[in-house]
Amino acid sequence: MNDTELYPELGQVVQILQGREAGQYAIVIEIIDSRFVLLADGDKRKYDRPKKKNVHHISCMKYISPEVKRSLLETGRVTNGKLRYAINKFVDELMTDLKKGDQLDGERRCN
Repeated sequence: MNDTELYPELGQVVQILQGREAGQYAIVIEIIDSRFVLLADGDKRKYDRPKKKNVHHISCMKYISPEVKRSLLETGRVTNGKLRYAINKFVDELMTDLKKGDQLDGERRCN
């Protein structure tokens, strides 16, 4: 693996592994440094009050929301509605894949 695959990207859906929000999904809205990222979900964690998380405490999914990434790169902001939409879209696709009998191979540990 090269260095870009080890760290989460802007707009990437991640699953929180540690802490009070363990098991929930969120989206990377900012990369602070090689160790920390800011996460928001648009519902309990709004864009203006993101959660700072260690990359060792999240699991990266293979899904990067193009709408969220584009918005963050163009304006530096994203709406909470767009974050909720992206997470719901990811969860719907995940549930559809699981109903089809596909294996859950869409996650990897962020380091």
